[in-house]
Amino acid sequence: MLRLLDIVLSGLGLIVSLPLMAVVAILIRKDSPGPVLFVQTRVGRHEKLFNCYKFRTMRVGTPQLASHLVDARELTHIGGVLRRTKLDELPQLWNVLRGDMSLVGPRPNLPSQTELIERRRALGIYNFRPGITGIAQINDIDMSDPRRLAETDRNYRPTLTNYISILLATVIGKGQGDRVNH
Repeated sequence: MLRLLDIVLSGLGLIVSLPLMAVVAILIRKDSPGPVLFVQTRVGRHEKLFNCYKFRTMRVGTPQLASHLVDARELTHIGGVLRRTKLDELPQLWNVLRGDMSLVGPRPNLPSQTELIERRRALGIYNFRPGITGIAQINDIDMSDPRRLAETDRNYRPTLTNYISILLATVIGKGQGDRVNH
């Protein structure tokens, strides 16, 4: 049932947000040179690697690190706005439609985040599809605290009630999104 919701909502989301995504793409191109999309390898369900798509919020050449390890000076002007409004996540609707991700679940981590991977593996977190948003995100827990993140992710149960409540909390603006090092 949740996978069907993912397909329907991500498909509708892509169609409805297409004009907004076009505007965002233009703003990114005007703000700084480089590609509009940022593609990064992430760890998904059953620890399968996949390409995660986001709007680029950092300058070209920024090291491929977790957001909390990147210096805030690497953010482009429009990138800061995209992160605060969570619009940088819109291309991940494609990941949801493809089945790499869900709208709701534990955020996908980088393969280099070994402490988080070990903790998530031990807690069975990789049995779930990663999500664009999740219980940790709406509670302002980011990847800078792997222990707390994994423990919080463990509390997510993929039920219709949890799915809808976390999705609604995200839509109304709960949670800060990915932070960068200030």
